[in-house]
Amino acid sequence: MRLLIRPFTSNDYPALTAIANPTMANDPSILEEVRYNDEHRDPLCKFQRWVAEIDGSIIGAAEYDQDNRHYHPRKFCIRGIVRTEYQGQGIGSALYRQIIAALEPFNPLSAQSQVREARIDSIQFLKRRGFHEAWWRWESRLDVIAFDPAPYSNLEEQLRIQGIEIKTFRELETDPERNSKLYALENELVMDVPTMDERTPITYDTFMHTINSLYMLPNAYFVALCNDEYIGVNTLYRSRASNHLQTGLTGVKRAYRRRGIATALKLRGIAYAKEHGYTTLRVTNDAVNKPMLAINEHLGFVRRPAWITMVKVFA
Repeated sequence: MRLLIRPFTSNDYPALTAIANPTMANDPSILEEVRYNDEHRDPLCKFQRWVAEIDGSIIGAAEYDQDNRHYHPRKFCIRGIVRTEYQGQGIGSALYRQIIAALEPFNPLSAQSQVREARIDSIQFLKRRGFHEAWWRWESRLDVIAFDPAPYSNLEEQLRIQGIEIKTFRELETDPERNSKLYALENELVMDVPTMDERTPITYDTFMHTINSLYMLPNAYFVALCNDEYIGVNTLYRSRASNHLQTGLTGVKRAYRRRGIATALKLRGIAYAKEHGYTTLRVTNDAVNKPMLAINEHLGFVRRPAWITMVKVFA
């Protein structure tokens, strides 16, 4: 048995998704999505991926990249995966060494990796290599079928009295400035979302890639308006699991908070999910984002095991 680690090629997409999905049963990837994300990476961010082969069969993969929402030229994100039956044989260690060697020319300050709270083996793997737990993010889920909207039946009417209404991305298509307004709004809102690293504004091209993506739902992208001003959003995306919807950004401009706008936006999302036969809404929030966690819990979202950001600081 001879292990070969080589650069990833476009012919490896089917094998890559086949390796990842058994360990991500609740969040399976689709080939087209992985390819789309690769083709639309921000050119500012460094990226490289490898695969591990044994006797011509791909049994693992690893990569490094950078986050354009928290960009720093010397900070990196790393990921790796090995087929279950090949774990514990040093293949993950070999892939990790490949990543670290490739990062050396960039004189990295740090590397981080996202790990499920329940994956004790992965957490220990990283700790043995100098990583520490730095940040927690909670995934929460709502049972759409069981949700009762009755207590909130008058909320949108109360907002309309204040001159606030909610429209979908598609309903706003007659506004020639829609995309530029939403781009500016998102960059404003994300600056108030708690984060481990300093945020950097996304580019307009990156924003357009997102709204043109495979999982964008024009009728599930909700925008709150006051007159012609865009003041809040709640975005839902088609999940890779067919009975789920994933929540993207939910936020409201500071001047309009504490009026129930975020709750109304989320209620629109829940109604959309129920109308279209989705059973579950998922959302992920930073553990320190108390206001949004409180809104979600009040609506009935139930916390699941957290995602832990593990960080290694290089000397």
